[in-house]
Amino acid sequence: MNKRELFAMLPSVDEVLGQEKIEKLLNDYPRSLVLEGIREVIDVNRKKIVDIKDEKEAERFSLTMEMVVNDSIESVKRKYALSLKKVINGTGTVLHTNLGRSLISEKIKDELWTAASRYSNLEYDIEKGERGSRYVHLTETIKRLTGAEDVLVVNNNAAAVMLVLSTMAKGGEAIVSRGELVEVGGSFRIPSIMALSGADLVEIGATNKTHLKDYENAITENTKVLMKVHTSNYRILGFTESIGVSELVELGKKHDLPVIEDLGSGVFIDLSKYGLDYEPTVLDSINRGADIVTFSGDKMLGGAQAGIIVGKKKYISQMKKNQLTRALRVDKLTICALEATLRMYLDENTAVENIPTLKMITMQMDELEKKAEKLYEEIKELNLDADVHIEDCMSQVGGGSMPLETMKSKAIAITPNHMNVAALERKLRLSDAHIIARIYDNKYVLDVRTIFEDEFAEIKRELEKAFL
Repeated sequence: MNKRELFAMLPSVDEVLGQEKIEKLLNDYPRSLVLEGIREVIDVNRKKIVDIKDEKEAERFSLTMEMVVNDSIESVKRKYALSLKKVINGTGTVLHTNLGRSLISEKIKDELWTAASRYSNLEYDIEKGERGSRYVHLTETIKRLTGAEDVLVVNNNAAAVMLVLSTMAKGGEAIVSRGELVEVGGSFRIPSIMALSGADLVEIGATNKTHLKDYENAITENTKVLMKVHTSNYRILGFTESIGVSELVELGKKHDLPVIEDLGSGVFIDLSKYGLDYEPTVLDSINRGADIVTFSGDKMLGGAQAGIIVGKKKYISQMKKNQLTRALRVDKLTICALEATLRMYLDENTAVENIPTLKMITMQMDELEKKAEKLYEEIKELNLDADVHIEDCMSQVGGGSMPLETMKSKAIAITPNHMNVAALERKLRLSDAHIIARIYDNKYVLDVRTIFEDEFAEIKRELEKAFL
């Protein structure tokens, strides 16, 4: 068969459009996208013919109308699919930055959908019948939870720190311990954020040790704030010393200087009672006298991405007037998700049970063992050509939170008999369910801590397809 005959096998776009499956496809997808998909499939096959080098390759070439139609349908669906996709997190990292950090609770989906699909009183005071502020929706709940005088919410914690410093220290100096000049991810660093705010950074102390006298000796007439940054994404161990908020507050009072604490990953519950390391809560910082505290909404809090600023009313009132505030403001969906999530914190048991981040972090071994057994039984039914067993593993909090915290967990370990484990990982990652897991010791490892039980059936289905 020569190339002329092979080219004759290529259907025209109109011929493909006339096929029954394609006509049905046009009911669900834009015509322009369907045309693009058909042309793409025809062009791919045309290129294959062009690249054929000899008669043997020509004999192997196969093309039918059914193949063109099916490939066109797949192409259209792929092009129309959202780039942001649901994935199954089998890594055991609860706050996985690459996989979206904290998850919104199922309990608030109705409120969130209502806020998204209907008009709301975002900036309307229903009582007074006049324009209101979008920030009041979060104020009362956060004030009740933290004891702070006032609240302001912006789009992330880096923005919160920048707004605070722009308002309180622009044109002056902000004193910070050298050991607290953290990088918050994606090469964004505290010194860079401070520079953007217009505040001059004054580094004090050594990487591992900073004394109170270091702060005091650095204070000049240009000093505007004393700042403490909680190292929520790393720890310095060994010969170390740092100054607590309480001591810094006393020094601030002595020199009439406000104290700012950036908690990074804010938490409202003392997690040490659940067997984890102590992590300072927002309430702790306020009670210790910090004038302003900033923290994230989508880390340990378990809500939507946001930067939350709490503290003294006189400072936050100034921030609300800062022109940066409008550029950094949050939208109605973030406000709704945060308010509904924060409401759960009014009862600690409700928060731990219903906020996915807290539920996963505090999950006990007996619960994990039951989950692992259930998933194992599902997979066992497939009789895979692989060694499959339950084993111990370690989960982590992740997301720049509690850097030394690892948690005992349970995992399903799969070692294929006649397939490279990297090939299995790739198949499952590129599957319809997009399963993301770890390879360890030549095993494919699914940590059940971060897998929802309603995802077990998807995992079973994709594993079956991967081993065909």
